[in-house]
Amino acid sequence: MESFLRKLIAEGENQQLDFKYCITDSRKIARTLSAFSNSDGGRLLIGVRDNGSIAGIRSDEEIYMVDTAAQLFCRPEITYSVRQHTAGTKTILEVEVTKGSKRPYQVKDEEGKWHAYFRHGDQNLIANRVLLQVWRKEEQKRGVKVKFSNAENKLLDYLRENGSITLSKFRKIAGIPASRAESILANLIIFKVLVIKASEKGFSYELNPELPEDISQKF
Repeated sequence: MESFLRKLIAEGENQQLDFKYCITDSRKIARTLSAFSNSDGGRLLIGVRDNGSIAGIRSDEEIYMVDTAAQLFCRPEITYSVRQHTAGTKTILEVEVTKGSKRPYQVKDEEGKWHAYFRHGDQNLIANRVLLQVWRKEEQKRGVKVKFSNAENKLLDYLRENGSITLSKFRKIAGIPASRAESILANLIIFKVLVIKASEKGFSYELNPELPEDISQKF
């Protein structure tokens, strides 16, 4: 098992792997649990520094704080599994989270507000309203329908010409309210017509490069 652990650590932090040197705040762990549950699932290794060096956990308190994060600071409650690994004389805690079926999974912050996180590379970012709609629509039992109206066609024409667009720019060129713009973007992401680009600076939307050029003919 130690060889498995060291091989895992050698991969470095990524879309499905996060390191934590120690737990000082259950809310921070809740963000990672939320991000994994809302994205592709993943593993959190506690007792590992950002550079991959092994520090080990100090006590069983880390298990309690993970449980607090999942039960008290997340809604819906996030399920996970825990394993302890030994590397020399040090103990590492592995917390494994699967992709959730009740997205969005949200985290309560210090001010009592709820935010949903998603995993973007090795970062946990706060989801915007478009991504929240994507998750909610995907979890619904009924299907999502897309009808290409004037707004959708303006969006596609703009993207063919400019490559990417923000929500505010889409609202402006289409002359539609935010709620409708968000719904259109979410639907086209679900149908894989668009891909979402995210960073700490914000969100933009691009045509899926794998789709044929005349997208509107596809629907």
